[in-house]
Amino acid sequence: MSEGLFDEGLFGATDEEKAERIAANAPLAVRMRPATLDEVVGQDHLLGPGAPLRRLVEGATPASVMLYGPPGTGKTTLATLVSRATGRRFVALSALSAGVKEVRAVIDEARRRLVRSGESTVLFIDEVHRFSKTQQDALLGAVEDRIVLLVAATTENPFFSVVSPLLSRSLVLQLKSLTDDHVRAVIRRAVSDERGLGGSVVVEPDAEDHLVRLAGGDARRSLTALEAAADSALASNDGVVNLPLLESTVDKAAVRYDRDGDQHYDVTSAFIKSIRGSDVDAALHYLARMIEAGEDPRFIARRLVIHASEDIGMADPTALQTCVAAAQAVQLIGLPECALNLAQATIHLATAPKSNAVTTAIGAAIADVQKGAIGAVPPHLRDGHYAGAAKLGNAQGYRYPHDVPEGVLTQQYAPDDLVGRDYYEPTGRGAERAVAERLPRLRRVIRGE
Repeated sequence: MSEGLFDEGLFGATDEEKAERIAANAPLAVRMRPATLDEVVGQDHLLGPGAPLRRLVEGATPASVMLYGPPGTGKTTLATLVSRATGRRFVALSALSAGVKEVRAVIDEARRRLVRSGESTVLFIDEVHRFSKTQQDALLGAVEDRIVLLVAATTENPFFSVVSPLLSRSLVLQLKSLTDDHVRAVIRRAVSDERGLGGSVVVEPDAEDHLVRLAGGDARRSLTALEAAADSALASNDGVVNLPLLESTVDKAAVRYDRDGDQHYDVTSAFIKSIRGSDVDAALHYLARMIEAGEDPRFIARRLVIHASEDIGMADPTALQTCVAAAQAVQLIGLPECALNLAQATIHLATAPKSNAVTTAIGAAIADVQKGAIGAVPPHLRDGHYAGAAKLGNAQGYRYPHDVPEGVLTQQYAPDDLVGRDYYEPTGRGAERAVAERLPRLRRVIRGE
């Protein structure tokens, strides 16, 4: 028998007493998990009167759901509230460790309980996007027959990562990142609530601001940092969490950076302009400032993906591939490790040859369309895959480029009014040099010049 059963009088304690002692020793983020809907911060679009998630939690809508959103937005909390409010048994599995065997065991037990006592089961699966197709298929029958009420959480777009049959049997509810005000409310509640720090510490305003910045929309991150700082403050007997103590505790210097103010736009602008100007060192400096200030790494990744086409484009076609890969890595890995992926993409863009020809080309094309230069699609290019298309003259006379050795032939593709209009003008830099040499030849053949 484990000696731990005798520690602090646990041996002989009731289950309720044991649960209370275990809860008291839980991390601050766990202790502060909302116990009711009224304690949930954020997600007003899903929790307002009559909203789908409120109806589900209140037991009015017994439907399985996919909770899709970034980390720390309350997916696990909401799943637990669904179970509590509806009086159902709650079982949690993680797709990182559970397989088909574990899923089927939960379903079998849920079926026995439903038959024996009428007790329903809420099955919460975290990181459901990591389940294979076979694992997801194992859930279908139980979800369809309501043997279990599935509440699945994912940080990935479920329309790309979850099988269609499971999606069709579930409500997809998207959770939004917590705002700074939401995180601040969570911090203040943790400081004052008896489940949390019970007013045992005082958090100075600049320290609170830094905790909000550290969160990056993830409430758990700020509570973890607060708990570590509070332990240090109580050990020093003054119980004051100030900025120097917080910095030393979380080993992260405070960066004066308001993500909703001028600094956000200034630093982001300097970051992009440094890349455009091929100053890799300055670009890395601004990247580091954004990361340390708690900027959402997905925002940084999006800017890099845009910039890869905006200012590099065909001068280095691999730049976009690198940035898209970095954006995917951000989703898969998260901070702090994804800083490496963002840095690699930044270095690639900053040192790549530059061209804004892609930006200029699409801008000119859009400008023509907005001015009404649209024109009819030439008949030979129209769809011919339906009855009656030939009678309308559609797809008649189309010449298939692969029928000629060169793979390019003379044929009109643009509407009549736009024949001969050039949008894309490649530069002579990087890989675009070869495109600049080839493009005039292509145009001459296509236009029969």
